[in-house]
Amino acid sequence: MQERAKETRRSLLEAAAHLFAEQGYAATSVNGISARSGRTSGAIYFHYEGKEGIAVAVVQSRFATWSQLAARYADDSVPPLERLVALSYDIAHALAEDPVTRAGARLWAERATINASLPHPFALWSAAATRLLAQARLTGHLNAHLRPARTARALVRAFFGLCALTEALEGTAVVTERLTDWWHLTLPSLQSQPVREDSQ
Repeated sequence: MQERAKETRRSLLEAAAHLFAEQGYAATSVNGISARSGRTSGAIYFHYEGKEGIAVAVVQSRFATWSQLAARYADDSVPPLERLVALSYDIAHALAEDPVTRAGARLWAERATINASLPHPFALWSAAATRLLAQARLTGHLNAHLRPARTARALVRAFFGLCALTEALEGTAVVTERLTDWWHLTLPSLQSQPVREDSQ
């Protein structure tokens, strides 16, 4: 019975995510989620307490936690700045291609229309970026003038804005290309510069 309940929750969440990503919160109805999932509307109210509840669950599932990316973030065999860059590409890919992540981002952007408190990823993303930048500083790879927490906050907000604006103006197909352009601009300012001896 427990596995059946898990499968029901999963199918409802995925159906809702597709609809939220495609048409937004206001245009998505409980009946629409029910029809897409093949489950009854009663199942939605039982498992998620209505449309607001399933919206919170969609945001929490991947957009606010990115738990599926934790392995790359925790891999100490990769230099910290490389992990930060790789993590950004994974998150950008999820925002462009994964329906649940895309739905979470759209729902968070539309949060003023939702009668529920939605979790957001920025504190978690900033904490992860801060830790990676602090590790880079300890290993001598971060510009000594930069403070990890302040730098992480700026990077996370700039990254999310880049992804959102690129999708709105050009579509998801070029997000990786634009992210590469951004890192070419940004990464040199993060990296420590080798000490050069003054010529005599």
